Amino acid sequence: MGGFFGSISVKDCVNDLFYGTDYNSHLGTRRAGLVTFDPVNGFNRSIHSLERNYFRSKFEDELEHFSGNQGLGVISDTDPQPIIVNSHLGRYAVVTVAKINNIREIAANLLAERMHFSELSANNINQTELVALLINMGHNFVEGINNVYRKIQGSCSMLVLTEDGIIAARDFLGRTPIVIGHKDGAYAATSETAAFPNLGYEVLRDVGPGEIVKLRADGIEVMQKPFSRCQICSFLWVYYGFPASDYEGINVEAMRERNGELMGEEDPTEADCVCGVPDSGVGMAIGYSLGSKIPYKRAVLKYTPTWPRSFTPGNQSRRNLVAKMKLIPNRAILNGKRVVFCDDSIVRGTQLRDNVRMFFDYGAREVHARISCPPLVYGCPFIQFTSSKSDLELITRQVIKDFEGDASKNLEKYSTTDSPEYKKMVEEIGRRLGLTTVRFAKLEKLIESIGLPKERVCTHCFDGTSYMK
Repeated sequence: MGGFFGSISVKDCVNDLFYGTDYNSHLGTRRAGLVTFDPVNGFNRSIHSLERNYFRSKFEDELEHFSGNQGLGVISDTDPQPIIVNSHLGRYAVVTVAKINNIREIAANLLAERMHFSELSANNINQTELVALLINMGHNFVEGINNVYRKIQGSCSMLVLTEDGIIAARDFLGRTPIVIGHKDGAYAATSETAAFPNLGYEVLRDVGPGEIVKLRADGIEVMQKPFSRCQICSFLWVYYGFPASDYEGINVEAMRERNGELMGEEDPTEADCVCGVPDSGVGMAIGYSLGSKIPYKRAVLKYTPTWPRSFTPGNQSRRNLVAKMKLIPNRAILNGKRVVFCDDSIVRGTQLRDNVRMFFDYGAREVHARISCPPLVYGCPFIQFTSSKSDLELITRQVIKDFEGDASKNLEKYSTTDSPEYKKMVEEIGRRLGLTTVRFAKLEKLIESIGLPKERVCTHCFDGTSYMK
């Protein structure tokens, strides 16, 4: 996915920028970048790979070379960012959190108009550069940003660093968040409100879907009012979000606990303990324990000193190895016990199947899985929260293909809670993963735990419904 942080202050902003960007590190694993501006030195940029190191270790030694009272930082799961542009709009830098599905079509049209691309990455088009080119086609930034909204299929939120402030523009359907924070003499905009507390910022408000604002050290200018429709990604609360973060004023950890409690209240399963698979399954497990009255125990622990998150590396064998190495089972709690394990989702099922085998090897008598979202039946065309290259990599689609002979047949029936097809699919998933039982959160309960109207939340990956444009 990716995340960003922008800061503008009456004082030097470099420390806020560095640590604020670092607090978005859980959102991406590929690249990171910083850019600052001051009237004397102009724009100063640095970009590093994060595939073998963490953000702080890459940028800490460079901080003395940055200066200025405004800047942007980005954690990217796509291309090198920020991009610095010199155009008729002036000189500016831009960072994005985006997934542009028609990038090649747009690029072909731009090349036909004699425009060019210079920021190629592994011979692929840099989507942030493409966004900058679309912005440049406007007579001003608002017109240019709306040109991005009109042209792309997918999603795109951005921060633009100009010589006169920071422009924050949220995706036209609000699929990814931007939240504004304030402290004396400074404003900031970020993907994660968890970046604010330790830097002294108070949450001011969310940027609305399609809204465009400009931050200056002394205030906020609304350049375009928000659109009425919203489709914020439900998976932000299920998986991506840091527990201390809020989106649309709704806290991630509080939502996960509500979600688990609702499932626990309805689940008649008898067990000796409940455990969350670290990290994103922990909040749900605490809630499930409360709702089911089954005690919470840490039957498996994450070794945090060295192992990063394993969801996003592109190499499947490496992803499986990291997933195995970072979790350490506790035989003293597992041995002879009936255990309910709470996890955020099942994508391919590879990691969970290995974990289940490990839990039984360490003495568990029964292993029940409780998943905090409905089955993933549809691939995500908007945020790409998995590294799956095809819907056929989803375990649900593999099961449907075996049942129907066609992985795309009767998807509506399989994604309808408690339909005969749904029940049959879930039972087969449990069998293939070696589980005693498996249950998924009902879509209706997921929406209830988030607390927003269904029409304002994107649930495309669960039921195939979303505004596409």
